Amino acid sequence: MMETTYFSLGSKATFNKALRHFYAVNDAVEEIESKGNIADYINNLLDEEDLHYDQILPIIGSVIKDKFNYSFKSFGVVSDITDFEKIAGEAAKWTALDIVVMYFAPDGKRYVINPKDADSWERARELHRDQLIVIYVKYLKDVNTKIEIEAADTLNDLLRGKDVFVNKSFADPNAIVRVEKPVAAQPAATAAAPGAGAAPAPAVAKAMPPSKPKKTNITPKYGVQVTNELFHNGNVEAWKKILESYQTKFPDLTVHVMFGGEVINDINSLFKWGKVKHGDSIFFQVSGEDILGVSKLQKYLFEGASQRYEQFLKLGVGRVLNLF
Repeated sequence: MMETTYFSLGSKATFNKALRHFYAVNDAVEEIESKGNIADYINNLLDEEDLHYDQILPIIGSVIKDKFNYSFKSFGVVSDITDFEKIAGEAAKWTALDIVVMYFAPDGKRYVINPKDADSWERARELHRDQLIVIYVKYLKDVNTKIEIEAADTLNDLLRGKDVFVNKSFADPNAIVRVEKPVAAQPAATAAAPGAGAAPAPAVAKAMPPSKPKKTNITPKYGVQVTNELFHNGNVEAWKKILESYQTKFPDLTVHVMFGGEVINDINSLFKWGKVKHGDSIFFQVSGEDILGVSKLQKYLFEGASQRYEQFLKLGVGRVLNLF
């Protein structure tokens, strides 16, 4: 029997998988048409586990490259980058442009980044030297490939730490920029009386005032891969020192550690010989009002989970480390 392009759609499971992907592509198109950034859309789906990482490149290719014809240019990262605040702050001023960055990490993972949002950069934790980035740019006022390529080059120069000349055409003073982030639905103010049926959803929606965008007060889950042969007692002690330093610097923030789908309330519980192995990932989130220092925290925790954990035990013996 001769296989065709559609042969893989012959089963219910693969057909439904393809259908879900087509829905995701269609929603991505609507996101761009409503002045949203496709990186934010994709990352929200990833956080909700409604999208697989192997769908990222097909969505990027079919939507922003083929349908909307964004210009794009590839670059190699020239040095390790962990601080993205200045880059995001400058890119956020380029209101005449929509920009998406694809970063190809050393572990094979691909990150899609909205360069105007520092939190989006921090998903990657660090840009490593010699890794590939692809910058996609769309000029929103008219068709102008020259400005798009210039913007890609300028953003790459920012990543390289250069002083840049910013074309005034990058900014549109009349642009309406959508900055709201999705907010989870709020529960009804009062519960239904015992024995009464639930109120119809549309009636509740009409009775409630319009919801207002709220400030995001918890980060996505960040994974820290263990590269030591085991996550042993030395790694645990290093993590305790790092977290102590972070909490001392930011006393109003809380770090939540997770492993194996469980919240870890006591870091010492991670030390059980063979429990956390080489290649495993420990996850964390930070919550609070003004969240800072997450990229550095992830960098130090990664070091603490590696063979370089001893550096945190040798420094400042008996004192809180000044890491942040």
